[in-house]
Amino acid sequence: MKKSVFVIILSFFLTVSYAKAEDSVAVVDLQKIVSNSSQVKQLKQEHDKKLDELNKIVVNARGAIANETDNQKIIQLEEKYTKEFNDKKNALESEYNIRLDAIERSIKDEIAKKAKKDNYDYVFAKSVVLYGGKDITNEINVK
Repeated sequence: MKKSVFVIILSFFLTVSYAKAEDSVAVVDLQKIVSNSSQVKQLKQEHDKKLDELNKIVVNARGAIANETDNQKIIQLEEKYTKEFNDKKNALESEYNIRLDAIERSIKDEIAKKAKKDNYDYVFAKSVVLYGGKDITNEINVK
């Protein structure tokens, strides 16, 4: 009796292992895809320009505050420039995150299309796979 149970369990595990061996696995280098994306490059350029605008607010604030002698007006200027800076910074971060999420979704969509087209059962980030899987990084077309 024990032998037959052992044989049944062993055959089950062999069947599961055989089925898994046929799964088609691909890997992608997400870092490479992101760094080669023209959308990401454009977003970074625009973000850098907007960061320069934030720096100008700081420079203008320092100049205006340095020229003021009335303590009450200095406090008002500090509050004014701090609010302006924080409002623009928050808007910039929000816009950046929204656009970055959209780019991330488009990259994931492209990977999913490729996986479906080529019948891959699984696609993993190359950075988390120690061994195996077909590298399809260069086959992913993102803007």
